[in-house]
Amino acid sequence: MPEQLIQIEQHGAVRLLRLNRPEALNALTAAMLGQLRHALESAAGDGETRCVLITGAGRAFSAGQDLSDPHVAPSNDPGVAPKDIGHMLDHYYIPLALRLRSMPVPVVAAVNGVAAGAGANMALGCDLVLAAESASFIQAFSKIGLLPDCGGTWLLPRLVGRAKALELALLGDKVKAVDAERLGLISRVLPDAELADAAMALAQKLAGMPTRALVETRWAMDEALKLDYESALKREAALQSQLGFAYDYLEGVAAFMDKRKPEFRDR
Repeated sequence: MPEQLIQIEQHGAVRLLRLNRPEALNALTAAMLGQLRHALESAAGDGETRCVLITGAGRAFSAGQDLSDPHVAPSNDPGVAPKDIGHMLDHYYIPLALRLRSMPVPVVAAVNGVAAGAGANMALGCDLVLAAESASFIQAFSKIGLLPDCGGTWLLPRLVGRAKALELALLGDKVKAVDAERLGLISRVLPDAELADAAMALAQKLAGMPTRALVETRWAMDEALKLDYESALKREAALQSQLGFAYDYLEGVAAFMDKRKPEFRDR
């Protein structure tokens, strides 16, 4: 049996995915990325799952790419050609980043410790990011002569603006969780002891909301970054037209009028 690098738990309508290499600070390998993508695909195809929660085992979220992974580790033998890191990105990181961004349910990251390199950008690619007070975020790529990947060059300037994004990427300095929240990198900081429960409560809340509307909101905001104002307005109208015919809109209005809790079911 292959090593279980991603722990999977079902909590009602919430699928919890826990990165599970605590002895290596959940450093990412090709095998781990493959298992994570498979777990996301499984959650996407399970009609009962309405939110995904991702966190790390042990004292880290993820220290980023494991540089000892044979897919990227340089050889000490001068006669051996260097590894093509782009191949690793094409076959593992890009499919994972695209899967995260196109999930048919909301995705929450609970950053329980250091999130460095690709581990940081994987977290930032989720819909909502909670972090423990002791957590930190590091764009560590420049330290080893690389540039931000796993969506970093797209995410960072959109989250914090070009000037701050370049500072984070070029210097590669550690950003404490409280500063990450202040900068707009993440949604919320919580005491370490409260993170797991708060993240699950948030995921359960999202799971009880109109899933299709939440996912369309994510998509509309991402698309709007590429559109002019008028085009964004028209995109809103087109999406609103579709959602207005869906069950959840009718149920939401009926529940509001009846002063009861709605029971959403679209996905």
